[in-house]
Formats: sequence, C-alpha cells, structure tokens
Amino acid sequence: MNIISESVQENLRERGSKFLGFLFPCNSLSSFDIHLQEIKTLHPTASHHCYAYRLNPVNLQEFSSDDGEPNGSAGLPILNQLKSVNLVNVGLVVVRYFGGTKLGKTGLIETYGKSARLSIAVSNPRPIRLVVPIEICFQYPQQSIINKLKSTFQLSEMNAEYLENVKISVACSSDLHLEFVNELEKLAHLEITFKKFAPTFLPIS
Repeated sequence: MNIISESVQENLRERGSKFLGFLFPCNSLSSFDIHLQEIKTLHPTASHHCYAYRLNPVNLQEFSSDDGEPNGSAGLPILNQLKSVNLVNVGLVVVRYFGGTKLGKTGLIETYGKSARLSIAVSNPRPIRLVVPIEICFQYPQQSIINKLKSTFQLSEMNAEYLENVKISVACSSDLHLEFVNELEKLAHLEITFKKFAPTFLPIS
C-alpha cells in the first residue's frame, strides 16, 4: 500500500469540458468531507464534483460518487485509479465544468479515469507497512539485550523514555511480531515487561 503527504492538482480539457483533479491525503471520513466542501466552495458553478476515497488501511473503507453523472461513469473510474496504485488514506475529487459537448458514458469513463490518473502521476506516493506497536519496559542493565532484539527483528523505535527505568515503543512488522513477543516472554525473569497495541501502518523509510 502507498500514501501521499501533499495535495496535488492537475487539469484536463476534453471536447470543451474542463476537468480539475484534486488529490489529497486524509485519514478519516470527516477529513475527506472537509476537503470536499472546500473544493465545492471554490468551484460552486461546476457541473459535477465527482470523487472517490480509500481510508484506513487496517480496515479498508472505500467509496465513490458520480454526483449526477451516469451511473458508474465517474466515481468508479476515479476509485479504480486509486486502487491501481494501491493508494490509501487519500481522496480524489474531479470537478467538471461542462463545455457543451456530451461525451457519452464511455467517454466519461475514459476522461474521469484519465483526470484521476494525471493527478496521481504528479503525486509522490510512499510505501507503508503493517506493524504492531509494542511498548517495552526494562532496567538499564538490560539495554544490550533490547538492542540485540531491535537488530534481530529490525524494529523501528517510535518513542523512548529514560527515567528510573527505560520505556520504549517499537514498531514490529506484523509477520514477525508473534516471534518477537515470544522472545520477550522468555525475558520475564529479568523484569522486562511489554504491552501490545493495535496494528497500524507506518511509512517505509
């Protein structure tokens, strides 16, 4: 899966009609709705505001809207372009200003898909990976043991707190986390404790 970090816009003209593609990052439906309303406010006289979104890579939620265009001719082509490059936590709105010439359903499918594709082409997608965040608490003499585990399981350190004891949060790849947890359980006699959290996605550096 891939994400983007910045909004982009690309324009397209087809037989007199103008298509404005807006691609933007969002991680919730409310965030998408805010972006959509902003675009509608900027283009109140447009004929259509067609869109698609893909949210929450852990439990994928996706949706598309034709906004008055023939069924399946606008929103679905936009959504299919997002799916073709596996973009998530993203919204894409294509604004159409009608130019007087009807494109037909096939023409609309091709043009909305092309508008979405052009917007995606100028974005900078970054891959992400599914990880399990794990918080580990240990005493300072056990630092070398934890460092070895970090290296063995290729853990990414998310946060660290050095007080009376050490508390660090690491991200472990989902396919390795059970083995990692098993190793941590073997260290209980050293008073090394841990807590697992819900899986999430992180960018791959």
